[in-house]
Formats: sequence, structure tokens, C-alpha cells
Amino acid sequence: MKLLNTKIHGPKIIKSHIYSDNRGYFKEVFKKNILKNIDFPFDIMSVSKKNALRGLHLQTVNSQAKIITVTHGKIMDVAVDLRKNSKTYGKHVKLIISDKDDFSFYIPKNFAHGFLCLSKECTVNYKCSEYRDVKSEVTIDWKDKNLNIKWPIKNPILSEKDKNGIRLIDLKK
Repeated sequence: MKLLNTKIHGPKIIKSHIYSDNRGYFKEVFKKNILKNIDFPFDIMSVSKKNALRGLHLQTVNSQAKIITVTHGKIMDVAVDLRKNSKTYGKHVKLIISDKDDFSFYIPKNFAHGFLCLSKECTVNYKCSEYRDVKSEVTIDWKDKNLNIKWPIKNPILSEKDKNGIRLIDLKK
């Protein structure tokens, strides 16, 4: 297992090895020694239908680092840099991840996160460094033009919360 860089400093691809045989495959998803200074006490899972878009979410207090692993289906995953004073503030990393891939996606604290389900159904597991803090949750508008994210859909399935996301410029206020 090793960490690979992305185009933005901070987010990493956690490359693992898939062990396959006639029964199927076995994949290591996380080892504590790969990200030594971060504890992940909270795991969550979401199941989504094709064209469901979740995000872009973040917590402004108790920001969460996350490890994203797709255990069923395929997603387009996006992490937006919202670290104050970062040279890449407002820029994003976009990956296609499926259950067949030999990697997970590490997203550091102070990044907004979202994904689009590309398959008939998908299951996404998150390891989180902090517990959920509903009072500090913020949703950034997935189609905010200032983010320049090229989503392959115009009318995704959205929650009410995600329909009412704020613009990035309003987050700074």
C-alpha cells in the first residue's frame, strides 16, 4: 500500500493491491501506518442510484479528512480545496472510482467533497477523521461556475440540502 500524489497538494490516492483467485478478490483498503497522524473513528456508507449527486459537502468546524472507497458500482468523485491561504483554493481534484479499482481516495480536512453515481447503483464507504457536526455542515453549489467542475450531467438527482447549496464566494463571507 502506498500514497500517490494528485494535481493538488494534499489529496492522495491510496494505492492497494488486489489479490484475485477463482473465488473473486481481496483488497486491503486502509492501514493506519499509511496516514500516521490521522485517526479515523467514524465510518459511514451511502447507497445511491444512477445520476444521484451528493455534495459538495464540508464541515466548517471539526473539518473531516476522509478516505473514500467504492465497494459497489462507479462514481465520479470530486474534492474542492477550501484551505485558507492555499495556492489552489477553489481548485478541484476529480477521479473516476469503481469497485474494480485498486485504490481509495484520501481527502484532507478543509476540502468540500461530492460525487456522482455513474452506475445503476453505487455503494460508497467513507472513513472520517471527525464525527458529523450537523450545525457546521455547509453545501457548496455543485454547479457553481467559479469551481469549473465538468459534471457529465445537467439534471442530477439531488437532496433538498444539495439543491440549496451556496456559491463558493458566499462561503468566504
